[in-house]
Amino acid sequence: MTPESLMRRAIALSMEKMQSGSGGPFGAVIARNGEVVAEGWNQVTSSADPTAHAEVVAIRRACQALGRFDLRDCEIFTSCEPCPMCLGAIYWARLGRIWYANDRRDAAAIGFDDDLLYREIPLPLTERSLPTQRLLADEARAAFDAWMSKPDKVAY
Repeated sequence: MTPESLMRRAIALSMEKMQSGSGGPFGAVIARNGEVVAEGWNQVTSSADPTAHAEVVAIRRACQALGRFDLRDCEIFTSCEPCPMCLGAIYWARLGRIWYANDRRDAAAIGFDDDLLYREIPLPLTERSLPTQRLLADEARAAFDAWMSKPDKVAY
């Protein structure tokens, strides 16, 4: 399949699943060598899960289909520029390329203010709109120390 046909599938998913009541108008396709590995669509409202964005759902399904957490030989086609959460998930999955259609300003124009999160991230913690405070860092360090000395850890 071509990049255009894969993007058209992501766009079709965004429309079909939004109209069926699954969630917002967002769809995603993960492909490897032009073949679909997995599809995802927004399921935030239908699953009562604020993390069930199209890209995250597609990543979860692709990892399950391939039996691994590394998708570096895959690409994602998403009907909208990924929000910061999805962008983080895409980086963690090591996807090789992002293709998107609508952008964050298009999403903001219809009430999805992903751009707010993009504006918040570079701010110092003390200036963000969500209060953030560090607590028990010394106690938490024990888990990190144990990880560092764990001989059978699987690095990712």
